[in-house]
Amino acid sequence: MLAGDPEPRTLPPFEGDRRFPPTSAVWAVHSDLSMLVGGLRALLLQTLHPPTLAGVTQHSTYQTDPLGRLQRTGAFLGTTTFGSRADANQAVAMVRTVHEHVVGTTRDGTPYAATDPHLLAWVHCTEADSFLRARMRYGSEPLPSGMADRYVAEIGEIGAELGVIEPPQNRQDLRERLQSYRSELAVSADTHETVRFLAFPPLSFVARAPYGVVFAAATSMLPGFAQRQLRLPVVPLAEPLAIRPAATLLLRTIGWALGEHPARLAARQA
Repeated sequence: MLAGDPEPRTLPPFEGDRRFPPTSAVWAVHSDLSMLVGGLRALLLQTLHPPTLAGVTQHSTYQTDPLGRLQRTGAFLGTTTFGSRADANQAVAMVRTVHEHVVGTTRDGTPYAATDPHLLAWVHCTEADSFLRARMRYGSEPLPSGMADRYVAEIGEIGAELGVIEPPQNRQDLRERLQSYRSELAVSADTHETVRFLAFPPLSFVARAPYGVVFAAATSMLPGFAQRQLRLPVVPLAEPLAIRPAATLLLRTIGWALGEHPARLAARQA
């Protein structure tokens, strides 16, 4: 399983050097099941930025093919993290090509383009922040000292290749960059519709309860202003007393069922 992809866990085949070595911070973060929580938190945060949300609602298939979109995102992260340099470069080039066609206007007539470095930076920063926070809270093992800042710098390399200008290089930079977007964030009918879909996606009966736990964990990790704007309040003490234990147990159970991620094995052999 790579970055939330429900397929069997395998590393992409490659020839030559990997884009990142097994000892890298991105390996330590992206090989952990906490990515499930982090990815959903990032999506929730991204709904607060109108141009970004317009690009998703007008150009993606998240409602008709939600699992397919998640798998494609997981495949991109898996390839750019664990794959060869050549495969990673090809994956980045494919995404940049797709972005060239994602243009339009928001409901209020504001033009947007997925190639806009400002929009790319918002998506990049919400993902970097969410993946890292989820790894630090729900990771199967503690993140080594100093690895958090390394992670921000390393995932910034991918962001830069996608078009982000001067991506954050440490957690302080990341916090400041996210804060700079506060005045641009707003909610709309599209925001609430997307959040409702993320809260109640078309899943089988068996999958609903586990997904609900992951959704609650992602919601509880949102900053307070985002919880209020998205109408996703968290009851006081619910996170430490109920949500965190339930999510931790769920992720550990899934990890036990799937077995150790091959990236962990490769890292130990590096």
